[in-house]
Amino acid sequence: MTPLSPIAQQIWDMKYRFKAADGAVVDQTVADTWARVATTLAARESDSAGWRDRFIAAMADYRFLPAGRILAGAGTGRTVTLHNCFVMGTIGDDMGAIFAHLREAALTMQQGGGIGYDFSTLRPKGAPVKGVGADASGPLSFMDVWDAMCRTIMSAGSRRGAMMATLRCDHPDIEDFIAAKQTPGRLTMFNMSVLATDAFMAAVKAGSDWQLTFGGKVYRTVKARALWDQIMRATYDAAEPGVIFIDRINARNNLHYCEAISATNPCGEQPLPPYGTCLLGSVNLARMVTAPFTPDARLDPAALKEITAVAVRMLDNVIEASNYPLPEQRAEATSKRRIGLGITGLADALLMCGQRYGSADAVALTRAWMTAFRDAAYGASVDLAAEKGPFPLFDRDQYLAGATIAALPEDLRARIARHGIRNALVTSIAPTGTISLFADNVSSGLEPVFSFTYTRHVMMPDGTKREEEVSDYAYRLFRTLHGDAAPLPAHFVDAQSLAPGDHLAMQAAIQDYIDSSISKTINIPEDFPFAAFAEVYMQAYDLGCKGCTTYRPTPARGAVLEVKKKEPPRPAVIAAEDAPPEARPETLPGQTYKLRWPESDHAIYITINDIPSFDTHHNMVGRRPFEVFINSKNMEHYAWTVALTRMISAVFRRGGDIGFVVEELKAVFDPRGGQWMDGRYVPSLLAAIGDVIERHMRETGFMRDDVPLRMEAEAGGKVVNLKEAARDTVAAGRSRLRACPRCGANALVRQEGCDNCTSCGYSKCS
Repeated sequence: MTPLSPIAQQIWDMKYRFKAADGAVVDQTVADTWARVATTLAARESDSAGWRDRFIAAMADYRFLPAGRILAGAGTGRTVTLHNCFVMGTIGDDMGAIFAHLREAALTMQQGGGIGYDFSTLRPKGAPVKGVGADASGPLSFMDVWDAMCRTIMSAGSRRGAMMATLRCDHPDIEDFIAAKQTPGRLTMFNMSVLATDAFMAAVKAGSDWQLTFGGKVYRTVKARALWDQIMRATYDAAEPGVIFIDRINARNNLHYCEAISATNPCGEQPLPPYGTCLLGSVNLARMVTAPFTPDARLDPAALKEITAVAVRMLDNVIEASNYPLPEQRAEATSKRRIGLGITGLADALLMCGQRYGSADAVALTRAWMTAFRDAAYGASVDLAAEKGPFPLFDRDQYLAGATIAALPEDLRARIARHGIRNALVTSIAPTGTISLFADNVSSGLEPVFSFTYTRHVMMPDGTKREEEVSDYAYRLFRTLHGDAAPLPAHFVDAQSLAPGDHLAMQAAIQDYIDSSISKTINIPEDFPFAAFAEVYMQAYDLGCKGCTTYRPTPARGAVLEVKKKEPPRPAVIAAEDAPPEARPETLPGQTYKLRWPESDHAIYITINDIPSFDTHHNMVGRRPFEVFINSKNMEHYAWTVALTRMISAVFRRGGDIGFVVEELKAVFDPRGGQWMDGRYVPSLLAAIGDVIERHMRETGFMRDDVPLRMEAEAGGKVVNLKEAARDTVAAGRSRLRACPRCGANALVRQEGCDNCTSCGYSKCS
């Protein structure tokens, strides 16, 4: 098996390596992880030993990559779902139904599943609520409730939440929905997409009127083009909302005869019915190219067919192996057996075969590969149906009448007619940012290579840091074969050098061979004209795409990837750019303190986590604070305590003499008056928090009892005021945009609808 690169090792250890509840390591090697997953999934086979070996072989060289939920959860005995995401049930338009669905959402997110919801079923703001003499608050107000729930679940310690909200283009509150994220801090847990119908798109092209309706009542009439321009302007400025072509999704759905779709999972690659489940895995095309960077380079068709067949069987077995937060989700999954097998490493595979991403030749080659992939996946599912039976809701005549099935080769359609098919839907292309890093940094999903090289900071065991260059898999292979001095061929292009049309050409070509949908981000230059930007979405519709998502950097959001530039030497100062924050280890020791503030009904809990502190000889001499968390049932202080913990943690992670933080907190007084605590006067709640942090620092040995707090330090031969340095740190953090929320490095990459940190591996798809 290929040795793990440092970043792949970190991703595995942080996300997929099985560790017991007490922190004891169970998976000693990656091979143990493969064996754990394979054993669990092969248990559903009569020849479990034989299939276990085949499953291990498929994963061992990263040729098949099950999605992260499967890698992290299978065989651990934990009460978690192996499905990435869910679309939840249809929300009834009454208070009881709304909060029943909120509960279902919370239970689903608690097990680690992202969720999608269509809020179009809720009456618009101002509509009368019969029987109570009140007006409705509208779907946006209830989205705020969902957003708060997601933040609560996240703060309780589970995986960061991801949600998708959709609203129909004819809902009376659609304009408020479009503008919602222009309010800073609102609905931050949601991705948002407009459900654009064929009738709406026709009205936009014709410049005709468009009625906003609910429950058979017309609330307003607007110009379709004006509404479309509002959508375009919002996403041009703020990257949201996205656009989902919902009629096309339903028309091309293999299950058109037994379900209706009105929402997707958070990243959009899985349009799903109520309680639909998202089960993902990716075939790594970059590992299947023979004779790379030679005239004989090609994708091995036998390897593609073999690995695809094994992958389909593995994902099918996950359906029984997984936990489900709700019984409705289990029933939906088992009655249709929907899976989402996709690809990753496409751009790297094209590079190895001498093709420029987005070119006509690359599109043609991709179509050939995707044809082979689709036919192998459907063929494997038919073989499973012959062996184990088709999915329970299979209706031969209705299924064969579907638009996607009609495009299959005649012999494959004949086999479906004879045996049925095990999985109602088979293919999807999901975001693969993290598992692609784990697979030695192959290009992600169907995206182009974002950057061939970049620098990341690595924490060493002694607490120091070193820089290392991380490079794309195909780029590294080219350098190995041709040397570091060889110029890159002209077909080596990255996301920064591609036109939007190149992205669209690839997305549209691949969509023809995918029965679900695709997670794809079209990167747009900051100076791209608005009119041309809006045309990208219209072209996506005309080319047959099921949706469109773009990312355009702006001064408010920053660039997607900040290119490292050489700068002249500068005097040493205590500032953010000279002292980058340290990456967070997987586990940290710490203590939680209970603080009773007399005027609050609820206690405040302050958790301080530490990292080892070393002397100049690399001997551990104690612990130093690394991060702070403050929690309480009293929501009055929620916003400022979140802000406070983030800022204090940011300063702690810079290192150095951080005792001034305590001094600053203890100096804050409340103009309404402080409180007497333990026989002394404390001027404010912030001062009380400062006392707790100081006590912790002294108990852990970071701050000696006989040494007073210092407000100055020496740096670069001159005395620097630490209070001023802290303000510089905060200001620098504000000015350098697109910083990773985990490690602080300016390395957030926007791909496939997700933020991925190229420095520490952080990933967020919301």
